[in-house]
Amino acid sequence: MGLHRKALRTTAVGAVSATLIAGSALGLAPASQAATGIRFVDITGDGGAVLKANVITPAGADGTRRYPLLVLPTSWGLPQVQYLAQAQKLANSGYIVVSYNVRGFWQSGGTIEVAGPPDVADASKVIDWALANTPADAGHVGMAGVSYGAGISLLAAAHDKRVKAVAALSGWADLIGSIYSGRTQHVQAAGLLDGASLVTGRQSAELRQIFDDFYGSNLAKEPEIIAWGKKRSAATYVDQLNGNDTAVMLANAWGDTIFPPNQFADFYEKLTGPKRLEFRPGDHATAEITGLFGLPNDVWTDTERWFDHYLMGEDNGVDREQPVRLKSRSTGGYEGYPDWKSVGATRKKIALAGTSTLHTNVDSGADGGVVFLSSILDQVAKLPPVASIPLLPRRWAAVWQSEKYPTAQQVRGTPELHTTVTPTEESGTLVAYLYDVGPLGLGKLVSNAPYTFHGRTPGKPFDVDLELFSTAYDVPAGHRLALVVDTVDPLYIEHNPSGAQLTFSSPVNDPSYVSIPLREQ
Repeated sequence: MGLHRKALRTTAVGAVSATLIAGSALGLAPASQAATGIRFVDITGDGGAVLKANVITPAGADGTRRYPLLVLPTSWGLPQVQYLAQAQKLANSGYIVVSYNVRGFWQSGGTIEVAGPPDVADASKVIDWALANTPADAGHVGMAGVSYGAGISLLAAAHDKRVKAVAALSGWADLIGSIYSGRTQHVQAAGLLDGASLVTGRQSAELRQIFDDFYGSNLAKEPEIIAWGKKRSAATYVDQLNGNDTAVMLANAWGDTIFPPNQFADFYEKLTGPKRLEFRPGDHATAEITGLFGLPNDVWTDTERWFDHYLMGEDNGVDREQPVRLKSRSTGGYEGYPDWKSVGATRKKIALAGTSTLHTNVDSGADGGVVFLSSILDQVAKLPPVASIPLLPRRWAAVWQSEKYPTAQQVRGTPELHTTVTPTEESGTLVAYLYDVGPLGLGKLVSNAPYTFHGRTPGKPFDVDLELFSTAYDVPAGHRLALVVDTVDPLYIEHNPSGAQLTFSSPVNDPSYVSIPLREQ
């Protein structure tokens, strides 16, 4: 626990610094535009909590006509001025835009409920207020947001039929599948959220207890944490969204270390109404950030096109385009697909032959990098985390490699690991990494994912099926793919007792492999 808390404190300091810098910058960003028709207002939310908000109306709005309404809840830890630059653009296009600081943060009342029922009720209260106090059209209501605002927007749309269209940017559909995937605590992600909320907001007693139980690895509390997360996940209410026929646009980054792309892709497949899925290089909210400063930005451009069609009725073709739109980490080019299943149309298996025994509790040198920093470097400079594959100590890392590929391999979608593990203890953690290995043995991280088990019988083998995080990465001709497994990664809490060992095998009747999804050539 001491190491976990030290890591948390370090992460929290970084999170707080980044949040305050971003908040200050975003607060200054729109100042030069002197938005026309902007008002700062107080809106009474659920239970009487006062929500600080701003309203921007189209120039010349005099009450003689109605305008589509867009409601923008703020991101975690950011102030209500976050969206002013985009709100001005949207208002200039004919929308009434209401952005509000979510409860528990900055000057808004209440405590942080993490998109709980009070937050969902707040969104409906904001819509009520806008319809009563602005020339907004009750038949044309949309919601959008980045990160926390994205999650709240999806949940609000599931519970309020008035919301006809949503754009969820860098958000989540499955909260537990995001920060507890593979039954493993994503400690750096949780620490960032925790640290930012301690400085910019007021945590509810329930939230503080959830964080403490999460860090403490208290298995007795696991069912409660999962139930808490499901209540705050749009995936739980997908039938309601489908019943409302809400037009849903989802956008995220391949390297999002808070809300990994898999959970958005899974959610997208369950939607039956109008829908769109976009993935780009980067980390959490980095794909959208330039748009928050009013600069040209693909995510925000597509967001406005989405609303123009589904709220204004504009025939701009967004409904006729391929609904799954991906940007490769390697080439930077966009690709269109009819659905998520078509992304990795072909699969090739890499056999994980032989037997390898790992000693746990030591980081082999293979890891997923640092929250935010590593994926931003990949986004900006195409420099993902690297490891020298030949030099990884085999006492702490198991390594399998493919043959050299004669042609480039376009990895698209979700790599899948299947293997057999025999533990010496009832609990344990492993982390799988997929690397692009060049001629000199230097591996660039393509994907990774953690996996934790509890209650296993020591000495008895069991199957592991693990989805690595979805990606779009081109492996150059002459390179190999390598699958590396170790037991320690700073991104995650590990559950390996001191001195434990994990043995990986490939039984004849159930061979081990990693399945690589490839774009159809």
